[in-house]
Amino acid sequence: MGVNESFEDLAQRAIHHAVAYRKERDTLPPRPTASVQELMSLFDVGVPEVGRDGVEVLDSLAAAAEPGLVGNISPNFFAWVMGASHPVGVAAEWMATAWGQNAAIYDTAPAAAVAEDVVSGWLLQLLDLPRGSSVGFSTGATMASFICLAAARSEVLRRFDFDLERQGIFAAPEIKAFLGDEAHTTIFSGLRYLGFGDNNVVRIETDQQGCMVPEALNAALAEFDGPKIVICQAGHINSGGFDPIAEIAPIAQAHNAWCHVDGAFGLWARAVPSLRHLCEGIDRADSWSVDGHKWLQIPYDSGFAIVKNKEAHRRTMDISASYLNLPPREAPSPSQFSPELSRRARGFAAWAVIQALGRSGIEEMISRHCNGARYLLEQLEVEAGLTVINDVVLNQLAIAFGEGEPLVERNRLTDAVITELARENTSYVTGAEWQGQKILRVSIISQRTDAVDIDRLGASIVRAWRKVRKT
Repeated sequence: MGVNESFEDLAQRAIHHAVAYRKERDTLPPRPTASVQELMSLFDVGVPEVGRDGVEVLDSLAAAAEPGLVGNISPNFFAWVMGASHPVGVAAEWMATAWGQNAAIYDTAPAAAVAEDVVSGWLLQLLDLPRGSSVGFSTGATMASFICLAAARSEVLRRFDFDLERQGIFAAPEIKAFLGDEAHTTIFSGLRYLGFGDNNVVRIETDQQGCMVPEALNAALAEFDGPKIVICQAGHINSGGFDPIAEIAPIAQAHNAWCHVDGAFGLWARAVPSLRHLCEGIDRADSWSVDGHKWLQIPYDSGFAIVKNKEAHRRTMDISASYLNLPPREAPSPSQFSPELSRRARGFAAWAVIQALGRSGIEEMISRHCNGARYLLEQLEVEAGLTVINDVVLNQLAIAFGEGEPLVERNRLTDAVITELARENTSYVTGAEWQGQKILRVSIISQRTDAVDIDRLGASIVRAWRKVRKT
């Protein structure tokens, strides 16, 4: 800081910009209005020869960034499964940043380590997963799956009398990972990071909702005698569908395979009594990955790697050295369960958001979003030529346009509707390709989204479709 600055001045200025943005966000278009070139010109002001006044720097940062900010904290954001950063979590993150704790081990951040340990227990309660499971705090479900699959790799090799930590991966028996053909792309990436090539990945047939077919999995597992990992999905990115884990988990166990569940957002259905049936049998898996910055609305970044076999988790991730002054046995040590030795104290915001929402608040929010998806379905299914092609079981809708037309024309019409919605810029939605055709995707996930916002979105989609249909 310069001689004329104080932390209080800087903090107050940062709060001023943050509060102003939050107040204005709902009145702004959800899509950024600035072009790449405009943003480059705002940010690329060169490296100053002499340091600038800190308050002036914060003002310049706000002026440069705000035209390029996506409105994912708004109730009219439906483009991806991205939470809205709960205000209590945001404030807790500010405090955590000011505290400046490195949350890798107990000695460097005792409060952070204990907060994570306590939150871990709360998560197991909320998700009703096996108590005593270990939890690693991560950047999101992508890294959480990586952690869980690393533990899986170590453990399934150990079942074949191979010590991965001592002997290394290059001498290991061949492992195969079995997962649905429509597993999320981050799972395939995580497997690649762990040394799995295409020949080590067996893609299992899926049904019309993108969910794994258990009989096909059982047949594929029977053809391989080596170490196996089965990866299920709780919440398909387009349909919201769930692999039938109640059937898959016993199949995996019968074949001595580790069963992992990618539950980035869908795992939270387990916290809602009316949705719990979607997750039947999920507690029989060996590990689970889930985001905190999706349905739990924790500010970015937040994810949790949950592993039933704590020893396999620790064996895979533990970072130890004499100079780290590892804590006494009774003290929690986060570095035993995630691969970072220098990181933010993620537990404080998680602690604050769970306290602010409570069990009933979490249930209400998730139920409201899923009810909103069904409410939107009711609005859209009466419109001629518009088709919701997924079974709406959670918070996702996949919409196609031009029913009855040839595929090429349906795709053109769907693209045109997406373009019109972007031009109008009332609600933020995006497209994708699924089931061999172009679709408009809707993800209802923002904390404050309610029936009014669904009405606005539904009217916008119908308006865009009717305009495109006339051209």
